[in-house]
Amino acid sequence: MPSLPRVNGVKSVDGEFEFDDDPDRVDLDALWEVLSTQVYWGKWRTRDHVRRQVASAWRVVGVYESVSGRMVGFARAVSDGVALAYLADVYVLPDLRGKGLGTRLVEVMVEGGPGADFRWMLHTANAHGLYGKFGFGPPDPSYLERPGRHPGTGTP
Repeated sequence: MPSLPRVNGVKSVDGEFEFDDDPDRVDLDALWEVLSTQVYWGKWRTRDHVRRQVASAWRVVGVYESVSGRMVGFARAVSDGVALAYLADVYVLPDLRGKGLGTRLVEVMVEGGPGADFRWMLHTANAHGLYGKFGFGPPDPSYLERPGRHPGTGTP
């Protein structure tokens, strides 16, 4: 099966921060550090898992400090590139939360890119208010799901 073409080139600068969907800019070490120690959904992943997930993502968006270039937020999407996408690994570093970066990150990923008209899905135990701003809500009755068997992929 041929891989989907990467969709990148979006770069948005919001004062102190840049939102960029260049996958080569992602700081994999910083991403793994956050996913393996700070978030409930990613602690089971190895560095290689994170590297492979970023490499195979349809789109990634990083949040970077404009001056230092430090990655302070991230979101990843898996998609067929035509009609649907799954949003994953959305985070902003704790010391920068409350500044609207999470809202802007989801906006850039979901509304500001090539998937603006897609059906989007995600799993989250929190931040329902954030995602609700972008039309996310409980699934309709036709939705079925097979839970993951890998440790950490189920309900927290």
